[in-house]
Amino acid sequence: MATPNTPFTTPGEPLGNDDGIISRKLDTICLFDVDGTVTIPRQSITPEMDMCLQEVRKKCLIGLVGGSDIVKIAEQIGGTQAIAKYDYVFAENGLVGYKNGVQFFEENIQKYVGDDDLQTLINYCLKYLSEIRLPFKRGTFIEFRNGLINVSPVGRNCTQKERDLFEAYDSVHKIRATMIKDLEEKFAHLNLVYAIGGSISFDIFPEGWDKRYAIKHLEKDNVKNIYFFGDKTFKGGNDYEIYNDPRTKGYSVTSPVETRAHLCELFGS
Repeated sequence: MATPNTPFTTPGEPLGNDDGIISRKLDTICLFDVDGTVTIPRQSITPEMDMCLQEVRKKCLIGLVGGSDIVKIAEQIGGTQAIAKYDYVFAENGLVGYKNGVQFFEENIQKYVGDDDLQTLINYCLKYLSEIRLPFKRGTFIEFRNGLINVSPVGRNCTQKERDLFEAYDSVHKIRATMIKDLEEKFAHLNLVYAIGGSISFDIFPEGWDKRYAIKHLEKDNVKNIYFFGDKTFKGGNDYEIYNDPRTKGYSVTSPVETRAHLCELFGS
């Protein structure tokens, strides 16, 4: 975990006015992964975490960056209207961007990679998945998003209990890691990145389209201090690159509870 030279006001120090706007550091952001960092994977944010983040927002900018599409992120943070509670929300690793609740950016993987190569990749994944045996399988094994392809060996339609069971099974049998290794060898010429995220899937996207993609949007807005919080910070995890980027000060966490603990240390929130 990085130990930043925190540029914030002292925890507990009175704010400039009742709404805290005057004392906000607009060149500083706390940027959070979603699953495993501010919520339990695919679960809703708790009132305690929501309140904690809004208290932090009185002192600096706050943002979310996730691999999921904006619909799934919105579901977890309280609905579409809750997007405006964050200064920035970056879906699909920053390939879809919202600022103060309004979309300002979108990029598309099919324009970048090309439909022929994408179809070859998707067909290969489907064939691979059809040949592996798991304790169970459900539906929606491939999900096409604007900025990435999400692959779930067990299927995204599984229940929360089944998610937990697969995650435990995968930690022993390395289903996702083994498939990724195979894809890296088969499709090396496409310069794609494969990143494990959440509990049941992994993402495929062009090199450079990981969560660091969100940083360029922040740099354009002169945000200079970026404090990133994420749980998949290991090599191969979808927080690894942004966590280790020299432009960020990273915190590796294991749960929303740990995220809140770090925020309490920094802000007294």
